[in-house]
Order: sequence, then structure tokens, then C-alpha cells
Amino acid sequence: MILLGIDPGSRRTGFGVIDAGVGAPRYVASGFIRIDADQLAQRLAQVYAGIGELIALHCPAEFAIERVFVAKNADSALKLGQARGSAIVCAANHGLPVFEYAATLVKQTVTGHGGADKAAVQRMVASTLHLDGLPQPDAADALAIALTHCYSRRGLIKRAEASVTRRHVGRGWRAFRPG
Repeated sequence: MILLGIDPGSRRTGFGVIDAGVGAPRYVASGFIRIDADQLAQRLAQVYAGIGELIALHCPAEFAIERVFVAKNADSALKLGQARGSAIVCAANHGLPVFEYAATLVKQTVTGHGGADKAAVQRMVASTLHLDGLPQPDAADALAIALTHCYSRRGLIKRAEASVTRRHVGRGWRAFRPG
């Protein structure tokens, strides 16, 4: 089963494609869609077209994307949300089921720490997928989203969450709950 992960952006939208069939997830492709138009509407159209090309090329069965978060800069958050919406509409128009994951859950799943930095995500994605080098940061984030979806499908995230809850509740820590 081919999964397409997307790290949305209004200037660069990362993508990661993995094969989540039987066994360990396998790397298929990754990179980013460069958005170079000046007007927002044109940038959103470029996101849509780029996602459409990826869907046509890789024929994914499912689509996973980072859930929008509230940023310090409201204008940036709005543009990110619009880019994300453009990507989701493209996936929906191609008949793909869409799954959303919070950035902290993606980091927790891939690195074991919800506050991990981009370099840690890059290293763990490269290690997990047996890549020769580190993927570009936007691509690594998108691959991490695809891996999170893969693990979610297999029920591994719920097991890991239960383990974290058992270990830390007794110490007065709040367990991380996705969603």
C-alpha cells in the first residue's frame, strides 16, 4: 500500500511517499513542491497541481497531512491553513481518504520525543527508511507524517501511547494524547 505524506507550506510543500505493505515501510520518493507564484491564489493552485501530479505518478491509496497548529503569526498560520486546504481538496477530489496528524504526535512517533527538532526528525527518518543520506527538512517532515500514518494503521501508535501513559502517570506527568 502506497502512502503519501504531505508537510504543507505556502512557499514549499514537502512530500514523502512510502510503501507500507507487508513488513517494514519502504522509501519510494520524497522532495518538495516549490511554490514560486506571487499571488496567494496562484500559490494555492501550484500546491493543488503539484499534489495532483504526485497522486498521478505514485497512485497512493491514502493521504496523510500535518494538522494545522496555531502559530504566533496569525497571517502565517492562515496561509499555511490555506495551503493545507488546497492539498486536502486535491486528495479528496482524487478519491483518497485523508488522515491528519498533529506535529507533536509525528515527532513523538518518529523520534520518541514530541518536541524533537528538524535535525532529529531527519536522522530518524533516514535511519528508519535506510536512506543513504539525510532527506531535505520538508521532505523529512512529510516522510515522518507518512510513517506516522503507517504506524497508526498498524495500531502501533495506540500501543506506544499506552506504554507512555503507564510509565509516566505515576510520576505526575500528563500522558500525551493525540488529537
